[in-house]
Amino acid sequence: MGRYEELKQKLQMKTAHVGIIGLGYVGLPLAIETLKSGYTVTGIDLHAGKVENLKAGISHVQDISNETLQECMAQGRFFPTTDYSVLSELDAVSICVPTPLSPNQDPDTSYIIHVVDQIKTYMRKGMLITLESTTYPGTTEELIQQEFEKLGYEAGVDFFLCYSPERVDPGNRLFTTHNTPKIIGGTTERCIELGTLLYGNLVKTVVPVSSPKVAEMSKLLENTFRSVNIAFMNEMAMMCDKMGINVWEVIKAASTKPFGFMPFYPGPGIGGHCIPLDPMYLSWKAKGFRFHSQFIEIAQSINDNMPDYVLNKTSQVLNLYAKAIKNSKILILGMAYKPDVDDLRESPGLEIYELFAKNGAKIDYFDPYAQSFVNKEGQVVRSIDNDPELFQSYDCMVLITNHRCFDYQALADLGVAIIDTRNAFDGIANANIYKLGNSVAIRQEKEMISMLA
Repeated sequence: MGRYEELKQKLQMKTAHVGIIGLGYVGLPLAIETLKSGYTVTGIDLHAGKVENLKAGISHVQDISNETLQECMAQGRFFPTTDYSVLSELDAVSICVPTPLSPNQDPDTSYIIHVVDQIKTYMRKGMLITLESTTYPGTTEELIQQEFEKLGYEAGVDFFLCYSPERVDPGNRLFTTHNTPKIIGGTTERCIELGTLLYGNLVKTVVPVSSPKVAEMSKLLENTFRSVNIAFMNEMAMMCDKMGINVWEVIKAASTKPFGFMPFYPGPGIGGHCIPLDPMYLSWKAKGFRFHSQFIEIAQSINDNMPDYVLNKTSQVLNLYAKAIKNSKILILGMAYKPDVDDLRESPGLEIYELFAKNGAKIDYFDPYAQSFVNKEGQVVRSIDNDPELFQSYDCMVLITNHRCFDYQALADLGVAIIDTRNAFDGIANANIYKLGNSVAIRQEKEMISMLA
C-alpha cells in the first residue's frame, strides 16, 4: 500500500494521529474539534505555562470553557506538549501559528519558518501538512513545498500539502469552527483530496479550491473587503460630523433597502488579528508584481487615523465643560477589540489609551473581560473595578467596546460626559452622550437655539 492510500485509509477510519501546532485562538478550538470527531490529537505550543494549564484542564481561550477542555482531556486522546519531536509520530499536522506584521508593515513569517524547520527535522514520509495561518498568496509553496523539495521530497507523493485559511471569530455564538465553511487548496489533486477528507470529518462544509494560492487569496479578500468598507463608513462618519448629520441614523435608514446595500459601521479603529493585518499582506505581495493597491492603502490610512479622531472628539466634548485633555480624568469603557471577548490583539483602545496618556490625561479603563494589558513602557495596566460611584468621579468616559454586560442607561444616568464610538447608547436621550459621527459643535448650537426658542 502506497503512502497516499495508507494515509487515506487512516483518515477515513479516524486512526490517524493529528497534530495542531499553535494552541491559541485558532489552534485550540481546532484541536478540540479534531478530538471530538474521533481522532487522537497532539497539540504543540512553545509556551510551557499554556501547555501545563491545558494538561490541568484550564483553558486560555474564551471560546473553549474549562469544562469542555476537561471533558476532552478525560478521553485520553489529547496530548498538549512543547516537544516538537512528537512530529515523528504524527500522520497529519495543521499549522496555526501567528503571522504578525513587522514594524515596517511587512509580513513576519518567522513563526511559519520555525515550524517548517521543525517538521523537516522530525517528519516522516506520507504526512499531510496544512497551513492555516493567514499569509500572502504563494506562502504555502514558497516556504513549505520548496523547502521539502530541496530535501528530495515530492508533493503528492512523499508528503501532502494544503492551505486552509482559519475563519475564527472569537466570541461568535452562532458560527464556530464546526459550522463555518472551510476552504482548502492543495498543491496536487491528491493533496486536495486528503485535506478535504480530514477537514470534512471536522467541519460541516468543506470548499475545495484549485490551489493554495486561491485559498490564501480568498482569506485576504474576505478581510480586505471588510477593511475597505469599514474605512468608507469611518470617512462617512467624519463627513457627517462636519455636516451635522447623525451617521448612525443614516446607516439605519439605508439598511431598510432590501437589496444592493450591506451595512458596515464606523468605530474608533479596527482590531483583531485579521482586519488590521491581512490587507497589508496583500498590498505587500502586490508590490512584488509592480501593482499598487490604492484602495487598500487609503483604507488602512483612514482606519489607522480613527484613534486620533477619537482624541479630537474627546477634546471637543471636554471643551464644552471648560476642560482640556491634559489633567482630565478619563475612563475608557471596554478595551477588547470586539464585544464580549477578552481579545486585545490590535485593539484600537490600546492606541487610544496611549494617545490620552501622551496628551497628559489621567487615564484608566474598565473592561470585565480584558483585565490587564502591557503598555508601551512595558508596565502592566489593570482594569479598575466596576464601581459606579468611582465612575462618577471622571471628567468623561469614552466607550470603545460595546460589551453587552454594560448597563448603558445606568452609565448615562451618572451624568458624566460620554463619548460613544459604537452607538452603544442608541435610544438613550441623555444630553451627556456624544456620538462619533455626530457634530458636537452643531449639536450644541441646536441645543442653544432650542433653549432660546
